Order: sequence, then structure tokens, then C-alpha cells
Amino acid sequence: MTNDESPSPRTQPSAPAAIVQAGHHLSSLGLSRGTAGNVSMREGDLITISPTGAVLGNLAPQELAVLTMDGAHVAGPRPSKEYPLHLALYRRDPEARAVVHLHSRHAAAVSCLPPWSASSALPPITPYFVMRVGQTPLIPYAPPGDPVQAEGIENLGFAFRAVLLQNHGPVTAGTSMAAAIDAATELEEACAIILALGDQDPVPLSAQATADLSRRYGSPWSS
Repeated sequence: MTNDESPSPRTQPSAPAAIVQAGHHLSSLGLSRGTAGNVSMREGDLITISPTGAVLGNLAPQELAVLTMDGAHVAGPRPSKEYPLHLALYRRDPEARAVVHLHSRHAAAVSCLPPWSASSALPPITPYFVMRVGQTPLIPYAPPGDPVQAEGIENLGFAFRAVLLQNHGPVTAGTSMAAAIDAATELEEACAIILALGDQDPVPLSAQATADLSRRYGSPWSS
């Protein structure tokens, strides 16, 4: 490289490559067992998503489905039946580029409990939960794939980038695949802490501390 040449920007992985990497990573962490969970990524007006019945740890780039933002299936195998959840989060937030839906054990367990507030199933139990996830509403139960549940997510009148589906599990969105995965893993950890406390009454972060973190890190919190 000559002195007047600048290094080329880092090449970002394509949606299929990013989804395959994400699926393998989430599976290696034990957050997706069997055919549980689905992952997607947005590029322009197209959504690439894992197919129905897929094992996330065994995904291959040529075996992914492609949808439009209105849900039309344009390429690949049949998409996960949970695709309306992904579309709802993309439509809510134009900056969202990836969505992760899991049935991870601790988050699924907390989804079976009463929510902490109307806008978050969990209190601000750690600074990292506030920083990396933010308020996480509990979405009333509906059968998997029911579009009514996705419509409910899309129409909620406050900001969030993660939800817990009642008696089901978490869905997280991010401006990158890494951000969506970080949110999913941090939400799982926060749920594990809540369950570890058992019947003890946890002391969450103060309203001021939560507001300061939310403002500093740009995470949604209005509880």
C-alpha cells in the first residue's frame, strides 16, 4: 500500500452469512435448542429469515427465505411462521437491521410471570439490562405465528427494542446482528437474575440512575 492509499473499509457480511453466523453462535451458547427460534436481517426492503423448522446451529446461506416488508415470500424455502414478529419490529423502527427470536429458558420462564409494569416485564435490575436492552413489554399470549400478536407489537405507543411474548420467549431487534444478539443474551441474563432471586423482593436501579443510563446509551426506558 502506498502512502496516499487509505485502508479499505471492513467488509460487512451479507445477510445470509450474518444469519448463519448468528444461528451457530446462539446455538453454541445453548440459547436455541432443537428447532426453537428464528433469526432475520433486513437489507433495503427485503428481509432474509431462517426457514420454518430450521435448527439454528445447522443453517446454510442457500437455505434461507426472503420476504418483502409486507410479508410477500419472494425466494427460498417457506419462512418461519414467526415472521410477522420480525416484520413488526422492522416496521416500528427504520433503524432496525436484525431481529432475533428465541425460546431461551430463563426468558421463557419470566414470560410466564406477571409483568413488572405496563411497559416492561422486568424492572431495571442491572445497568447492562437498561443499557443493552431497555424496557421490554410483555406481549399477551397468542398462538405462535398469529399475526394479531405482531399487530399488537407494531401498534404499542411507546419505544422499545425487545419484547417478551407471554408463555413463549423473547424477541430482540438491533441496528446490527451483533446488537440484536447482545440484547438477546443480556435479556436472558437479566431474566436469570430475576429467577435466582426467587421470592425475595429485588431492589431495582433508582429512577434517576435508570434515566441517566437510558439517556447516555440511547436505550428506551419510560417506566
